[in-house]
Amino acid sequence: MDAHITVLTLGVRDRAASRRFYVDGLGWTPALDVEDDVVFIRAGHGVILALWEVAKLAAESGTAASHHGTPPISLGHNVGNADEVGEVLDTAVEAGATLIKPARRQSWGGVSGYFADPDGFLWEVVFNPGLAFDENGDPAFSAIEG
Repeated sequence: MDAHITVLTLGVRDRAASRRFYVDGLGWTPALDVEDDVVFIRAGHGVILALWEVAKLAAESGTAASHHGTPPISLGHNVGNADEVGEVLDTAVEAGATLIKPARRQSWGGVSGYFADPDGFLWEVVFNPGLAFDENGDPAFSAIEG
């Protein structure tokens, strides 16, 4: 069996507010919106971002309904060129995100910056000149100069 991530589910405090942030604010496309339950948003080739009330996720998974004690995680949003990093960060902040780190050139040769969505989930917006995806959504890595 070929392993790959198809759904990233975020346990959010307010599904409607998170939907507004990702759909209305960032312009992402909902694939399925189940009123008062969950919204599935296209997040990339073959990848869905699910926004589900944290209490419902906790009840189904049998875990505590809290963000506390969760290991740090960042979700990556790769863009096509260095200028887009700042543009996406600006769009996220205008939609209600908190800017964590502005766009800046990194020692590994790319450009990245970070924002936190309204629930505090950390997103890295990155242009990595050594990473590309083919028409099937498969990654292709190449060496980059640092």
